[in-house]
Amino acid sequence: MNLQGNDIGDIGAQHLGDGLRHNTTLTTLNLQWNNIGGTGAQYLGNALRHNTTLIILDLWGNRIRDIGAKHLGDALQHNTTLTTLNLQWNKIGDTGAQHLGNGLRNNTTLMTLKLQENKIGSTGAQYLGDALQHNKTLTTLNLQGNKIGDIGAQHLGNGLRDNNTLTILDLQCNQIGDIGAQQLGDGLVDNTTLTTLDVRDNGIGLYGIVQLSTIVRRNNRKGRGS
Repeated sequence: MNLQGNDIGDIGAQHLGDGLRHNTTLTTLNLQWNNIGGTGAQYLGNALRHNTTLIILDLWGNRIRDIGAKHLGDALQHNTTLTTLNLQWNKIGDTGAQHLGNGLRNNTTLMTLKLQENKIGSTGAQYLGDALQHNKTLTTLNLQGNKIGDIGAQHLGNGLRDNNTLTILDLQCNQIGDIGAQQLGDGLVDNTTLTTLDVRDNGIGLYGIVQLSTIVRRNNRKGRGS
């Protein structure tokens, strides 16, 4: 179902949530740009606790903020079918990232999480990095356009050390710089599953490039078994 750009708000989300509780056929719900806030996210989160068919939920461009992220994070601990959650442009911040990280620790089905442009800093990156050490299903994490910085890159790097499922990590425009690139590289030394790392527009200079290139060469040799 595609309801993009309809301004349904929290009340509309409530009605949709009521329907989702008992629906057994809907697999995709697009609610981009619908002025849904934290209350609306609560209704949707409650529905996800009971729904067993929805696999894609797209909330790009709403205003769920950290409160809404909490409800969705709680739902992730119970839902067993959702594979894609798009929360781009929702201003969830570090606290929202914490709630989602908590959800990811116990979730066993989500494969794609999109968190572009959400005002997530180094603290939020720490929660997500911690979650990566426990989660066994997430394959794509998009954090483009946040502000994790070099410290946040370190936290994500730490998460990658013990993660063996993530294949795509998008960190475009996150101000990670050379030090952050080095920290990510350190995390990739023992990682054998990540295939795509996007660090465009991060102020990375020659030093950072050398660090990442060195790790890539080591990783490639390890992949060949030499």
